[in-house]
Amino acid sequence: MKGESIEKLSDYGVLGFIKINLRGVAQVMFQPSAWTGLLFLVGIFWGAYATDDAPIAWGALLGLVISTITAFILNLSTDDASQGLWGFNGVLVGCAFPAFFDSSIAMWLSLVLCAAFTTWLRVGLNRIMQSWRVNSFTFPFVLATWIGLLSAHAMQSLRPIHHSQIITHHSHHIQAGMDNFWELVQAWLNGISQVFLIESWVTGAFFLVGLAVCSRWAALWAAIGSALSMCIAALMNVPTSHIAEGLYSFSAVLTAIALATVFYQPSWRSAAWSILGIVVTVFVQAAMNAWMLPYSIATLTAPFCVTTWLFLLPNIKLNR
Repeated sequence: MKGESIEKLSDYGVLGFIKINLRGVAQVMFQPSAWTGLLFLVGIFWGAYATDDAPIAWGALLGLVISTITAFILNLSTDDASQGLWGFNGVLVGCAFPAFFDSSIAMWLSLVLCAAFTTWLRVGLNRIMQSWRVNSFTFPFVLATWIGLLSAHAMQSLRPIHHSQIITHHSHHIQAGMDNFWELVQAWLNGISQVFLIESWVTGAFFLVGLAVCSRWAALWAAIGSALSMCIAALMNVPTSHIAEGLYSFSAVLTAIALATVFYQPSWRSAAWSILGIVVTVFVQAAMNAWMLPYSIATLTAPFCVTTWLFLLPNIKLNR
């Protein structure tokens, strides 16, 4: 079986393998485009180096490749691999571990293990969820990273960056505010860049352009998701620094893209449904932040997963 999977991998060639991985980056936001993935990857590297977090960029690349190669070694569906569906959870794991932990041999080994784990975890979760007509989305990344974060309490070789015991969220604690229009724009773009655990308005701009290359609707709804979630969080008196850092927007961005452009055709009904989904995502985000705090782990994209599952489970027909 291993021989067959390696042979299939070699059939793609170097360029084909690069395309598969670029699509994997793009699939974090549901886009099957290598060009979108390339722009996303450029945004990740820009943001990581601009915030002095270069390991995040290289971790993203490592997690992406490991999760994709794992699919071939396990002889999983090459159709899914061609669409980048084996790489998107791995790239997020690759961003998360360097964001939360000091760079060490233990951290990099854990990153490789958890990135590979997301590949077969996705298969199992999708099999369970198939009868519900939903899939696992980014939950394999969430679960694998939660395991890593919780294990850090017992494994001293995994050293959290910001605090020895508590990891509250994936912000790099850059002082951010919303005192003028430009800071509002930065906060809006941060909400998009934080999908990949990076706080950089330039990265957010790269992501928007990348989305527009593949789908103008996806770019529009990513923009709406970030803006509306900011408004709801501000209305509910969430700490301004958290809003400015994009911490209440990244899951809402994914919910907006999923509901408005992926699972439903664009229409006034799906638009209303998606707006409601964005609002609910902010509340789920706040609830999960409070729930997870005693366990010292971040919610990651779990609010997006939970909200989108809840909005898809009724199987409501909105396109008519």
